[in-house]
Amino acid sequence: MDFLQFSAGTLISLLSLLLLLSTCSGLYEDQIKKFDWRSVHVGSLKHVYVDLNHFQPRVLLSTHEQVIGSLCPKTGEIIWRQVLEKKPRGDIKLLQVSGFADDSSDTAAAPMGSHLGFDMMTVQGHAPALVRGWNTNIGTIEWEWSIMPLNTERAQDAVWFYSNSVLYHVVPAWRSHIEVTSYFATSGHTTGSTSKIMAAWINPESCLLSGSFYVCLDGKQLISLDLLAKSTQVIATPLGSEPSSKIQDLPGLNGALIVDKKLVSVNKDQAVCPDLSSDSFIVGSFNRRKVIAYADLINNMLNINAVYLDDCSPVPELHLSVAFADHYGSPSLRSFDCKSNRNSDGKNCLFLLSTSAESIVAVQQGRVRWAREESLANVIDTQFLDLPLADSEGTLENEMKGKAVDSNNLKRDIATAFMRRITTQALQIKSLFLHVIGLGPPPTDTQRAGLVRDSFGLHKMLVLLTRSGKIFGIDNITGKHHWKLYLPNVAGFENSEQMRLIVQRSSKHFPLQPLCAIVAKSVENGNGVLFRFNPITGQAAEGGLLQLNYKIKQLALLPETEEDYVKGVLILDGANKVHVEPKHATPLAHGMYLYTADLKTAELEGYYVKYAGGELSALPIWNVRLGGHNSEQQIISVASKNPIEHVHSQGRVLGDRSVLYKYINPNLVAFVTQAPDATHKSVLNMYLIDVVSGSVIFSMTHRKVRAPLHIVHSENWLAYSYFNDKVRRTEITTIELYEGSAQANNSVWSSLQAPSMPLVERQSYIIPTIVEAMRETITERGITNKHVLIGTASGGIVEMPWHLLDPRRPISSTTQGREEGAIPYIPELPLPTENYINYNQTVARLRNIYTAPSGLESTCLVVATGLDIFVTRVAPSKTFDLLKEDFDYILISIVLVVLTSGSLIVRHLASRKLLKQAWK
Repeated sequence: MDFLQFSAGTLISLLSLLLLLSTCSGLYEDQIKKFDWRSVHVGSLKHVYVDLNHFQPRVLLSTHEQVIGSLCPKTGEIIWRQVLEKKPRGDIKLLQVSGFADDSSDTAAAPMGSHLGFDMMTVQGHAPALVRGWNTNIGTIEWEWSIMPLNTERAQDAVWFYSNSVLYHVVPAWRSHIEVTSYFATSGHTTGSTSKIMAAWINPESCLLSGSFYVCLDGKQLISLDLLAKSTQVIATPLGSEPSSKIQDLPGLNGALIVDKKLVSVNKDQAVCPDLSSDSFIVGSFNRRKVIAYADLINNMLNINAVYLDDCSPVPELHLSVAFADHYGSPSLRSFDCKSNRNSDGKNCLFLLSTSAESIVAVQQGRVRWAREESLANVIDTQFLDLPLADSEGTLENEMKGKAVDSNNLKRDIATAFMRRITTQALQIKSLFLHVIGLGPPPTDTQRAGLVRDSFGLHKMLVLLTRSGKIFGIDNITGKHHWKLYLPNVAGFENSEQMRLIVQRSSKHFPLQPLCAIVAKSVENGNGVLFRFNPITGQAAEGGLLQLNYKIKQLALLPETEEDYVKGVLILDGANKVHVEPKHATPLAHGMYLYTADLKTAELEGYYVKYAGGELSALPIWNVRLGGHNSEQQIISVASKNPIEHVHSQGRVLGDRSVLYKYINPNLVAFVTQAPDATHKSVLNMYLIDVVSGSVIFSMTHRKVRAPLHIVHSENWLAYSYFNDKVRRTEITTIELYEGSAQANNSVWSSLQAPSMPLVERQSYIIPTIVEAMRETITERGITNKHVLIGTASGGIVEMPWHLLDPRRPISSTTQGREEGAIPYIPELPLPTENYINYNQTVARLRNIYTAPSGLESTCLVVATGLDIFVTRVAPSKTFDLLKEDFDYILISIVLVVLTSGSLIVRHLASRKLLKQAWK
């Protein structure tokens, strides 16, 4: 009996193991990172501490992207990283490292094996405020406590400081008083009651916390309070003149501030060196004495100097002069530390700087030791550019262009074409011979860097535009940074619009170089800025930076080009005047249509661009107000179709072999509005509007739903995700538009003579995850099936086939549905692990997904951006136009040789047989 029980248990275990093995799916080991790569970042610096004297030297930091982490001081690589909650819950108010407090009596270091004290402490959020203690060796939380303020609105402006193992919570009530509450740092227990300090002079524009001093600027003086003093008194510190910039605190010195590049102390017990003048200061130690280090950028040279705090005498050992590249931007010294167990010659000191381009730069021993490009954590636009042709291919391209011109002009000269071909091939043979013997022309910079177009168009230049105004040219195969550019003093537009990266001329017009443009707003005067550059080399082109004398309201690319193949940028300014850059393309703007959308008022306006008398004008032709009767609706999303999209199939074959023609309107734009509702909490409206005629083609209302909303618009379909408040889940609604069984015009679409309203198919699905981004795949000719890439909150990217999102999925299995290939409707969308295109390469804080076609019709290039960057390629219909990796070339070659030889032998034998028969 025991043997039978044992046998049965063993059999069940074996069956379970076999079942698990049969359901496992994954990626082959040799395919990992073969067609993809990931770049990991932490974001722009907020707090940082360099500690070289720890048993494990480290750089501890927090960033504006709600990330804390540790970097290796030697290489800058991430040792560990923790991505905290999103704002406002994850907003880091304070980062305190044991041993780095302003007060020398700090004794908060955690003993080995004890949960008392802390190695590093963070304070984040305000309602509630979370206080956490961290293990800096492995990045784990040791302890945590929280507080919920009584007044959550006032707590948004709260600040924190730490002193003598006590954490102080400072809540200002503007133009009234300051509330200070103290807590034991590791336990969260209050040390006493909340003290209220009357201060009617505080205001949010000019106040800050410096150590334990709350300081405000009032004209030509600083007014401050010592929050730790037994008797509170107002301290007035006169200044020579009213500062021209905001005051800043100096971490490491209690009550010290930076005012107009000078050091000022409001603490009578804290002396500073008032004669110093610099762009940035930091406090550290050298030879066991406190020093003030400061850095200045002069003629692309970074000069770092230091003085002893006690007597303001210079420290020559810490003097450094380093060449500083333009693409880093303006530097700011954030922290430094020196090894204490070596010679005091300054060579063992590491200086850490942050820059206006959101880079982290480490300087040591008179050179830049390493740099991290953290602006890539905030990518706002991307473009894939074809690489230039090789010399031989470029010559052939010119020849084919010449033939095309001759054919179009009907002046075909066979002799000239033949001589051109012979000359081209002779030059190619000569070039090959010279290259073999080593006398050929040297390769260009792009060829030396391997930037040459491949046969399948998979190797491209990935151009990334970041929030700080920094531009990158990255190899999409290897992830190598080929060039970097930085545009200072630029920002996004009004209406929450980001800067734009535009391709004015692609790489297809050999020998002309490609041309890209950055359209942004100047921080200084609010006018438009246009910067044109070569995306392959990163060099300025066509005059480089152009400062416009007007504000940009709307822009678009002209569809036609002149002989230089440059697409002009059509710009509508704040006064509704029309401009074109470059100027010579102005006549091409005649007949264009523009529209503008005000997000707050939900008002749309359409314009017709007319060219007459050598000038352009914008004529208003329609106006649509989506705000509702009480104007509460606000636009939260606008989605138009991809301008480079090609529609391969004009219709859909039904089960009865008839054709249902797609409603393919290239001027159709989706607008989504949202407003609060007394009955349904929140109402979301979706409108499909023809932006040429202003006609509302379709609209739909969702009640008890709210953002986050993500939308995809392509061909004749639309898909958008939202959060359903009623059932607490994320849903995706899909819509398809059809003209019917007859097509109004199968050659040219005209919005002014549009067909009747389309037939609309709609359906909703449940997706068991939070959606962070959506994008459709796109290919060269549109033959490949469309898939929707869905970015999830966990950092995964799911490739969802459209047949699962198809709104025509029948409720039950029918003959017609089976004939169409439609899957029966099931509300839940599956998320199988094999559909995650980034397997375990998660993208933290995923925000956007961008797609671009490759030279292969089957393959689509993908880049996902967020805190990290992930680049890969997908094949929605598999690689039907490409041989497999394990294709047996040897076998097929042998078969071809055998077949060719056999055919020749059989031919010879057959001819001999015929000859013999003829002699008979």
